[in-house]
Amino acid sequence: MPTPTAGPGEVRIRLEASGVNPADVGRRAGSYRAMEYPRVIPNSDGAGIVDQVGGGVTRLGVGERVWLFNGQRNGRAFGTAAEYITVAEQLVTPLPADVSFAAGATLGIPCMTAWCGLYGDGSVTGQTVLVTGGAGAVGHCAVQLAKWGGARVIATVSSAFKAEQARLAGADLVIDYKTEDVVAKAMAFTEGRGVDRVVDVDFGGNIATTLKLMAMNSTIAVYATNGNRSPVVPMRELMERCITLRALVLFALPWPLLAAAQADISKWLAAGKRLHNIAARFPLSETARAHLAVEKGDKLGTVVVDCAR
Repeated sequence: MPTPTAGPGEVRIRLEASGVNPADVGRRAGSYRAMEYPRVIPNSDGAGIVDQVGGGVTRLGVGERVWLFNGQRNGRAFGTAAEYITVAEQLVTPLPADVSFAAGATLGIPCMTAWCGLYGDGSVTGQTVLVTGGAGAVGHCAVQLAKWGGARVIATVSSAFKAEQARLAGADLVIDYKTEDVVAKAMAFTEGRGVDRVVDVDFGGNIATTLKLMAMNSTIAVYATNGNRSPVVPMRELMERCITLRALVLFALPWPLLAAAQADISKWLAAGKRLHNIAARFPLSETARAHLAVEKGDKLGTVVVDCAR
């Protein structure tokens, strides 16, 4: 492929690392829709160095370390499984010097989704937040961001190893949903009040349990529903407790919300050392293996492709 050139409002990034998300694998495999273009370069997240800026770019400069999200989304065919990418500057955020490029490639969609699920309706200070799948790529970020924002955090997990990861991220209470009573433990933790917000990895699979532990005037923020892709929504029960159901997918969210997420994630990174779970790393020539590693479904963290020669 020819090296792309930054157009007006764009920057070109010499990529060092590319993050592989389940959505990237799904798009490549055709489970979302047929391939959108005659040729697609997969993967939407990445990190690297700005090496060219187009006309009108004012926020970023050549030589700046950055991370990006939504590279192969919203009409863009060529993603981050490459040596270079050109994207609109608003998709790009400065990467602190103490965060590696591989760690930067784990931010993107997982961290942005976690922030939007948590803060899409305002502050979580003083609230109790439940993060389902608290050791997953989005969940692990959500636990850390919620604690940074002043919330008490409950995380559900499916193994002792994942429980340790959620605790390291800062969860106040970790519940193994395979061996423990999620409702009883969550209600005891909240002294019978219930949780204020859920960041949910599987709405359809969890709703029967989730409904039993929601507080009045609470919110369920849903970013996936793989356990049951067409769940029945118990609308009457949601109404009776004034529970807000916020469904979100990152590429469709409005720009002001995405910009707020980028700004807050930058503050969060600057405020202390963060955990960035890297499940595995592959060279660019083995991108297919990286996708297969995600397809297996047993990864913990983000699979990263190293793009530099």
